Formats: sequence, C-alpha cells, structure tokens
Amino acid sequence: MDRRATIATLLGRGPATAATAAAPLVNSGLEPYTGPWEYEQAAHLLRRALFGPTYVQIREAAGQGLGPTLEQLFTPLPLPEPPLNHFFQEDPQVPVGQTWVDAPYYENVNVRGYRRQSLRAWTMELLYSEGASIREKLTLFWHNHFAVREINDAKFLYKHISLLRKYAWGNFRELVKAVTIDPAMLRFLNGNQNTRTAPNENFARELLELFTIGKGPLAGPGDYTNYTEDDIREIARVLTGWRDVGFFSTNPGISVGAIFRPFQHDSGQKQLSHRFNNILIEDMGDQEYAHLIDVIFQQDEAARFICRKLYRWFVYYVIDDNAEENVIAPMAQLLVDNDYEIQPALEALLGSAHFFDMLNVGPMIKNPLDFVMSSIKPFGVEFPQPLRPRYNGFLALFNSTVLQQMEYYNPPQVAGWKAYYQEPQYYRTWINATTLPIRMLVTDTMALNGFPAGDFRVRIDPLAFVETIDNPNDPNALIEEFVQILFPQPITDDQKAALKEVLIPGLPDFEWTVEYNLYLANPDDEELAEAVATKLRQLIQAMLSMPEFYLS
Repeated sequence: MDRRATIATLLGRGPATAATAAAPLVNSGLEPYTGPWEYEQAAHLLRRALFGPTYVQIREAAGQGLGPTLEQLFTPLPLPEPPLNHFFQEDPQVPVGQTWVDAPYYENVNVRGYRRQSLRAWTMELLYSEGASIREKLTLFWHNHFAVREINDAKFLYKHISLLRKYAWGNFRELVKAVTIDPAMLRFLNGNQNTRTAPNENFARELLELFTIGKGPLAGPGDYTNYTEDDIREIARVLTGWRDVGFFSTNPGISVGAIFRPFQHDSGQKQLSHRFNNILIEDMGDQEYAHLIDVIFQQDEAARFICRKLYRWFVYYVIDDNAEENVIAPMAQLLVDNDYEIQPALEALLGSAHFFDMLNVGPMIKNPLDFVMSSIKPFGVEFPQPLRPRYNGFLALFNSTVLQQMEYYNPPQVAGWKAYYQEPQYYRTWINATTLPIRMLVTDTMALNGFPAGDFRVRIDPLAFVETIDNPNDPNALIEEFVQILFPQPITDDQKAALKEVLIPGLPDFEWTVEYNLYLANPDDEELAEAVATKLRQLIQAMLSMPEFYLS
C-alpha cells in the first residue's frame, strides 16, 4: 500500500495519473505556510526534525507558533561533551569516567573495542537527549551524504562526526572543503594514497557524483552532463599530496588530523573541461583543493543537487515536476543567494506550504534510528544514572539498529543508505523479512519486559506515561491521545474500537474509569497498580505494532 496515495483517497483528491500513481500531485510550493497551526502541524514538523518528539515538546511548539518553533530548532548549541571511558580499567591513558578522544592507543587491542562501544553508546544518548534541536537529524543527514565506513579508529570517527555536527546547518561549500581533507574521508576514499606519481581517482569521482553536483544524463562518451571523465582525472591531480595522521597511533605527540606533503602534490597545471568553462587551475599548494571546491560551486547544479537530497530526507522520496519547479528551484536559488548557507533554505522548506500539505504528512517510513527513538522518547523511558549501565543501555539500542540494517558510522555504501537513493523502493527498503521481526521485537520488549542495563531495567513505565495525558479516566479519550502522540495520521473508528478491546476486553467503559480511579486512590497497592499497568502495556504494545507507528 502506498501511504501517500491512501491519504489522497481519504482526502477526496482525484486519482493520480499513471505517471504519478506512486505519488499524487502536491500542488503547493515553497511559499510560506499560512494555514492553521495546531497540534497536528507542530507534530508533523517535530517528527521530521527530531528523533521521536515528546508530547510536551509538540504541545509547546503548538502553543508558540511556527516561526518561534523553527527558530528554536535552529538555535546554536555548543558541541556536546565527548564520549567517556565507561568501564575499561586497563587503559593507562584514560581513567574510567574520562574521555579518550585525544588519548593515544597502546599495545592492547581491547582498548580499540571499548572506545568504539563508547562512541556508539554516546551517539545514541545524544539522539535521546537532543532537546528541541534539528542538529542531530542534520548530523545523520550529512553522515548519509558524506558516508564513510569501515573506519575502525573511534578517534577518527569522533573527529569526523564532530565536523558534520559543527556544520549541521552551516555553509555547504565550506563543509565540502573540510570533508575533503577530513582524516576519515582521506582514509576511506584513498585520498591518503593520492600522489603525483600515482593519482587515485576515488575521492575525485565521489566528490562530483555523490557530494556536490551529481552525474546528470549521459551526454556522450565519458560526458555525464555535469562533468566528464577528464574532469575526474584532473581533479584527482588537484587533490594529490594530502595524508591522514594518527590512525591507531600510540604516539602521544601525534593528534588525529591531516597534513599536506608538497613533494607528493602534482604542481602542474590542471585543465577542466567545458563543463567547468575550461578553467585552468594553477599550482596553489595546500590551498588548491579549496580553490577547486569554489570552482565546483560555481555550477548551479550544486545547489539543486543538495536541495533534492534535503527534500528526500525531510519531505518525501518522489520529486515530481511540481516539486522540482516550485520547491527545489526556489530553494536552490535561496541557497545560492545566501552563499550556500543551509539554514535559510532548509527553514524555508520546513516552513513551506508544500511541507505542511496533508499528502506529505505521514508517508515516510521511519528509519531504524528514528523508529527506536520514537519507541522510547515519547514515553520518557528512563536510563540508569551510573555511567557503565547507562552506556550499556544505549549500546543495546545501537545494536538493535544494526539488526535493522542501519549502523551509525558504517553506512553500507559510499552513497549512504539505500532508502535515500535507490529507486523504486526508497524508504520501503527499511521493511523486509529480516528487519520487520526485529522492529516488532524492539517495541514488544520496550512495552513489556524491557531489557537489563546493570541492575536497572530499561522499559516503558505506562503508569507514569498515562499521567501525562489530559483525561486518562476515559478509555476513549485515553486512546485518542495515545493516537495523537504516536501516529502521524488519525486512525479509523474500527481501529479505535479494536484498541479499546485490548485495553478493556469485553467490558463497558466505566470499568476502566473505576479501576483507574481505584489505583489513583491507592497508588501503593502493588497488585492494583500492576493490574492497571498490565492493561496499559498491552495497549501500548498493540499500538507500537500497528503500521501507523512505523510512519512519520
């Protein structure tokens, strides 16, 4: 079932033509949204901008308005405190409770493993504690865009992700420059092996195809419309001479970074093709790579290319003619007008009539990180306070996303995760015979027994959660609020009736009211509390297993 087509039918819109059957036409564009601003609109924005917003966050956004909410999402934040050694007592460089990000390695392979575990747990905790900021969603966007994988040195990965986080909604052109000589990228795409005597074209090719302007239709032999094979060869020459340093280094005097080696740099002239106006690049030493990026960003396609990727990340995977003309084109112009600063263009998209069109509410299948976080954050799931069990709890969540085929710090391809580029499946890639049982196991575990983190058990507390809603005494109102919190679209009356049957099977409504009020009057009665909690757990389990919960 295509979610967008189903929504269109429910809204009474005409059937799509054969060419757009997978995506009924959304006629609105980048013009500012002027419709109602209520809970539904606030929830849509925050579900796309955050990892599982809470009920409180959505209601606060609904109360403060669209403009202030966007401003809050883009409020600058200091970089987070670095990850810590959470248990490994055999690291002479890093006591437990201290950070390892600047500490050298030593001849014990186990130190490598604990640092990777620490980085993963720390990352999941950042998603959980992100607040009302779009930064973590954008950090993952850039990680998908500038995908690096199989870099086992946690210090390299920490430096790489900190770079992406720093530039989250900053200048795209300057971010490309920084990534070009980022140690993890130099190592991943063989930039550290690119020398004047042995040019390596790997990064040069991806710089054009995946990171800045894309191929475009094939125009002729070796000519991809936006660049040519000759351009790849010349750009590889421009990028010669850079090398990463500090990989698994045991030398305390060597920090993770990149250095330029003039003797390995090709100092000859580089001639780009007609696709770049036949520009001739002279030797500029360690600044030549930056000049090259400036040349690439003179092409209009650079703005359109990144705007399409932002659209697929935040709106929908189908970019039809209307979206291209009325959303992508003006958004790209806004990006150019602001010297490639991401924030103005992205704010315009997230505040546009197109973004809030009802057909764009709910058709996106959550990626595994979004799915896991939306299984715990709206419920205020607690984690243990001591460092080791807290990190272990978040590491368990990380491992569950790996089983769902989304491993942070290890995208499957240089192009990132297939859900954001591979036709025709796109987001539907996330749901398959392998991942669906894992998703169901995750939500069943969180709703029912939870999982251990030391002596602590991480799971949903249904009694605490139900106290946050307006009218928990009425089973119909309770279910209605749960739907608002967990689903992007309303559900049918039959579905609500089925959920009430889960909560109070075969009983009249007042039975729930009586039982819940008895619990409120006797909260220390463990038997009564458990009876109410069990009913709520079963309801939550049922709702988290519904297809609507899988959507954003």
